[in-house]
Order: sequence, then structure tokens, then C-alpha cells
Amino acid sequence: MRVFKFGGASVKDAQAVRNVVRVLQHEGTENTLVVISAMGKMTNAFEKLIQAYFDGTDFLQEALDFIQNYHLDIIATLFSDQGHSAIVDKVHHLFGELNGFMIRNKIRDYNYVYDQMVCYGELLSTTIVSEYLQSVGISNTWLDVREVIKTDKNYRDAKVQWEVTENLIQKNVDTKQLNITQGFIGSNDDVTTTLGREGSDYSAGIFAYCLQAESVTIWKDVEGVLNADPRVFKETDLLKEISYAEAIEMAFYGASVIHPKTIQPLEKREIPLFVRSFYDLNNKGTKVSKGVLLKPLVSCFIVKKKQILIGISAKDFSFMVEDNISHVFRKLHEYKLKVNMIQNSALSFSVCVDDKYGNFEHFHQELKAQYTIKSYKDVSLYTIRHFDDKAIASIRNRGKAILRQINTKTAQLVLQENI
Repeated sequence: MRVFKFGGASVKDAQAVRNVVRVLQHEGTENTLVVISAMGKMTNAFEKLIQAYFDGTDFLQEALDFIQNYHLDIIATLFSDQGHSAIVDKVHHLFGELNGFMIRNKIRDYNYVYDQMVCYGELLSTTIVSEYLQSVGISNTWLDVREVIKTDKNYRDAKVQWEVTENLIQKNVDTKQLNITQGFIGSNDDVTTTLGREGSDYSAGIFAYCLQAESVTIWKDVEGVLNADPRVFKETDLLKEISYAEAIEMAFYGASVIHPKTIQPLEKREIPLFVRSFYDLNNKGTKVSKGVLLKPLVSCFIVKKKQILIGISAKDFSFMVEDNISHVFRKLHEYKLKVNMIQNSALSFSVCVDDKYGNFEHFHQELKAQYTIKSYKDVSLYTIRHFDDKAIASIRNRGKAILRQINTKTAQLVLQENI
């Protein structure tokens, strides 16, 4: 059994969906489970819809029409007149469910509402791809992932209930044929949950673990895992092999090609992960497995933009030790400020954080009575794995380094970048 994962870019329009068919025809369709994300930037579109619904703004209908027309346009391009009406009926049924939820729902918990609405991105994309595969003669079974991946009710970042999930997947997936299912989503009882943003890779890892798959392949619009983001760095190298441990390190520091939670279930059963280009099918891309640390062994650069560097010290000049550091960390967790770098001295404690939920000002207001807090907003955090002097110098040339931390294999620099 193989597991394939296709992200939003690989199903962003009709031509991209046809290319998925090309990939499956080239690789074979038997004994394969395919995990598919929402089409293109539809998750972003759904987030705008959810915000409009939650705020009760006039933009709601416009946002809904955009999503519906986007999918109907793809259908009109993909399907002949003969197959058009059946898939349109299925898509209208899904939009009917979505509208029904928006009308009937009385719960004002944003995270709950988010999960009940955003899931339709994946339900729509997989319905369209599955029907198109059938129309070109590729038999497949469409599976509602919410029936097999069971989680807790931590909406927007649900935790998998592994034992029940494994039993349901093994019971409901026919490993002899082609299966099409959704990434990113699961359920608790009959209530939809999501696994965290970009969680479709993780979904593929869950299925692979539960089915004891021979491999997982993530199909992307790049040739594999590169040692740096080509949008930020002019020169990059393809990493042909990466160990599980190194992949986890890179994911922890923010490498965007592999989702941070994807590797753990694969490592437990030594299931290799391949990252390949859906354009160049003869390129074997990157293999993540047990064994070679990194091939070739080059410096790897990871950058996280729009960070906040926070310096914290006690107003009475007491040491920053276990009791006040643990207090600060509780508040960082409470306000969902993701910590990407830590440094402390006797009198101060610094963290570089993501503020994706916009909670920093609330955090600052609560702690400023007890601590002196200095912040640098809109800074960049550069992490270099397997660094050398040349690699560090190349980053320092990009701006003013306001914090630096180095250990044996990893260097991190917080920069105010040159404009």
C-alpha cells in the first residue's frame, strides 16, 4: 500500500487536476491511497468566508459566491456535458450542507465554527477529483476521512486518537484499490475537527502508519526538499536524502516542505517519505528515511519572517530563573505565541515568537506590571543547520543581527533586515 498526498497547488485548476491523472497513470493506481488538500488557495478563501460569517458582515454572500464559482468553473472545464450534471449536483449538495450549518448554528466559538466550515474545501476538492478520475476510466473509492480519523475536540489543532483511528482505517480502507480522501480534517463523534494548518501531510502520515504503508509520497511543484527557500535564496541545492532525525530538526525550526507532525508516525514504522515534483516524474526528488543524515551534506537555511523578538526582565532586577520563566511560558502558551528561539541570561530572558493569532499586545499588557518588556516587531529569524563561517556571514549581510545563538550544529540569528 502506498500513500500519495497532493496539496492545493496540485489541484488548483482544471489543468492541474488533469496533471494528477497523469501522475497516477505514470505511477500506477492499485494499492494506493491519495490524500488531497483544498484546491489552490481555497483554505484562505474559506477563512475569509468564516470571518464574514462570524462578524455578520455584508461580505458573506460575496465570499460564498467566489468559492462556489471557483469550483463550478473547474467542473465546467473538466467535464463533458454528459458527466457535468452529476458532479454539479454533488457539489451543490455540499454547498447546501454548508449553508445549512450557517443558518442553524448557534455556537459562537470561533474555533468550532472554523472547523465546521473550512472542511468543505477538502470535501469539494476530493469529490471533484474522484468524479473526474471515474470519468476518464480510473476507478476509485471516495472516503470521508471524518469516518476514520478520530480526534479530541481541540478545534483547529485536534489530537489524534490513535487506537480507534487505526482500527477504523484498517476496517474501512480497501488496500487493493485506489482510494481518494481528504487531508487536514477528522472528527470527534459527528463533529468535524481539523489537525492544524497545513495538516494534509500529517493526514498522509496517519494513514501510512495505520496501514503500515510501504511509502508516502508528497507531490509538490518543486523538485524535492531544497536546502533553502528559492523565494529567499538565489542559489539552492536539492537534498537527495535526509534522515528522519534531520527532517524533524528542520521541521521544528520551520522548514515548510514537510509538516512538523508528519515525520513521527513514519519514523515509528520506518516508512520512507518521498518529496517529488508533479511536473518532472522522472526526478526521484528527496527521500526521508532511516540512515543517511543529509546527502549532500550542505548548510541548510530556514527563515521565518514577521517574528517578534521579546526581551523580558524582572523589574526588581532579580534573576530570571525557574519560577518567573515558567510563569512567562505559561502566558506564552495561554496567548498562543509560538516560541521559535529562546535565550536567557542572569537578568533577562528573550524569545522569538510567531503571533499568528494577534495576541501579543494582550500578552504584553498582562505581563508589563511585573516585568520590563522590550520588543522588536517584524524581525526575521534565520536558522542554519550544518553551518560554517561562510554561511553565517551570508546571513549577517542581510541586515542587523540583534540576537545570535549557536550550538554544535545549528546557528540562529534574529535580524532587522535591510530594506
